[in-house]
Amino acid sequence: MNSSGIVHHCNLTIQPLVSSILPPVLIIELLLGLPGNLMALWVFCHHLQSWTPNIVYLLNLVLADFLLLVSLPFRINSQLRLENWIFGDAWCRINHFMLSVNRSASIGFMTAVAVDRYFKVVHPHHKVNFISLRQAGGIACIIWVLVMSLRLPLLMNNLLIETNNVSVCRSFSSYKDPSLGIKLHYLVFVAEYFLPLVVLVFCSIRITCSLNNCQIDKKKLKRAVRSVLVIVVIFNICFFPGIATGMTGLYLQKLGSDYCDAYRLNGQLFSLSIGFTYLNSTLDPFIYCFSSTWFRKEIKRTLKLFGSVVLRLICCDIQ
Repeated sequence: MNSSGIVHHCNLTIQPLVSSILPPVLIIELLLGLPGNLMALWVFCHHLQSWTPNIVYLLNLVLADFLLLVSLPFRINSQLRLENWIFGDAWCRINHFMLSVNRSASIGFMTAVAVDRYFKVVHPHHKVNFISLRQAGGIACIIWVLVMSLRLPLLMNNLLIETNNVSVCRSFSSYKDPSLGIKLHYLVFVAEYFLPLVVLVFCSIRITCSLNNCQIDKKKLKRAVRSVLVIVVIFNICFFPGIATGMTGLYLQKLGSDYCDAYRLNGQLFSLSIGFTYLNSTLDPFIYCFSSTWFRKEIKRTLKLFGSVVLRLICCDIQ
């Protein structure tokens, strides 16, 4: 039992090793993710006439990343203070809600992009390939509503734990008897990895098998294969460490207090895996480039234009 009245099967401990490793990692991810996503947002918003349903899903992936980029500084601040959360209970809940919505929405729109590629290649004449931008926007809205609805328990449960004059803000902790909302949070955390993984692997296999179809444009097909494979790789790099350590923690928790040392060690690994989870905002621009030839061309044109402007400014300074 801690001062907040929450019962734990293992005594809550601060993780100084995590607090020494994680902040520089998160700072680097923030510094790399912010300019990449700002450039992507600029390209999408300045070329509205070139939008397709695929671009709609990619734009929403950018918006999901901004939820992370807004929330991340508060997590960095907390880790720099050895997990001492100074922003109060309400913002603790909102912060975890935004971070979890980022994870869920990123997974949702990655899957949407992969499914879009799948239908374009494997079923080119299916009516799904001819949906309007309005219909694509409707699909995006459904994903957002579903994601936010499933994450509402984080707003309704106390996530702030007071122990030894330190306020710790965690959504995963050693609860002896988790509330229904926390159990739902755990269930969503596991399901939103494995269900999309099945879809992504299915799309990858079916698109790859289509290489033997002589009636399909091979160049277009190879681009689709690369696009889906990039999504699968980024998906697993970012989310597998968290799901592996998270499920291990839930298993150790069921074994009881005799396994507290192993639980605490796994807890540190889980906290460190957050660095991989938040890496998705830094790696998502690769998805934009591989999933859209148009986006790749626009990025090259933008960088070339930016480079020429910088060169002119340097030359003016020299003169």
